Amino acid sequence: MQPLIDLFDQHGPLLVFLNVFIEQLGAPIPAVPTLMLAGTLAAQGLLSAWSALILAVLGSGMANFIWYLAGRRHGHKVLGLMCRISLSPDTCVGRTTRAYTRWGVASLLIARFVPGLSALASPLAGALGLPAGRFVLFDTLGTSLWAGSAIGTGFLLHKQVDAILAALSAIGAVAIPVLLGLLALYVLYRWLERQRLLRFVRLHHMPVAALRERLQQGHAPIVVDVRSAASRASDPRRIPGALEMEVSEVQRLLADVPKDAEIVFYCSCPNEASAALAARALQRHGYRHVHPLAGGLDAWLAQQD
Repeated sequence: MQPLIDLFDQHGPLLVFLNVFIEQLGAPIPAVPTLMLAGTLAAQGLLSAWSALILAVLGSGMANFIWYLAGRRHGHKVLGLMCRISLSPDTCVGRTTRAYTRWGVASLLIARFVPGLSALASPLAGALGLPAGRFVLFDTLGTSLWAGSAIGTGFLLHKQVDAILAALSAIGAVAIPVLLGLLALYVLYRWLERQRLLRFVRLHHMPVAALRERLQQGHAPIVVDVRSAASRASDPRRIPGALEMEVSEVQRLLADVPKDAEIVFYCSCPNEASAALAARALQRHGYRHVHPLAGGLDAWLAQQD
């Protein structure tokens, strides 16, 4: 690990800026270890903590403002794009929207500390029309808290960080392949989780045409809108007669709906992920006729045009 330390001695602030900037653009390259290392070197007098903090805030602010402008211009399409390229299940839009609805602009103060919210808070703020000045102010404050806490932790625990670095140095050439292997396993796990969800959608989805046919024939299934409250407020259009509840609330159906009932869940999220999670949750309780609606609300509305 000594080459890394030497590199930090020479270009520490620049590495902090680049790492934070690239991470906030969406690359899976965590910046917290870099910030903690910067704090450790600052405790040893090898780096300016203030320089590291200022460049971290600058790097994050530049990346976040790019996403803010994208959200302002393209709205929720940007959120869908980010979830499609993410390794996380595609419910990230719903979770982020709920957090933003609950906390408002103050959610930007904690966004960097929360996986998922960190990536989507900036484009969501733009999509929901937050003024640019308020976004920059709260994003800067939130990033300062996040970067400052990481640098401060490295500063306060510099002896422990030094011990970890010494242990990695003792391992020598094996350390980097081990760390990369662990990262690869994590990425593989998240990818497999995503594929399982997509497979469930493919196997159990109901096409819009089939749902319309059932409704017209009087054999209507129970239809459930599992969009977040914020999504329903921003787009009040819905399938007539649909119940409204979020994914976390679908177990309310267990008390009143027989297990042989046909239930169709819909959302307006990428890959029908919220609908799939709701259907899968009831399937675990013995419900066999549960379906995410293929294409979600957008597909339903498109067939009305």
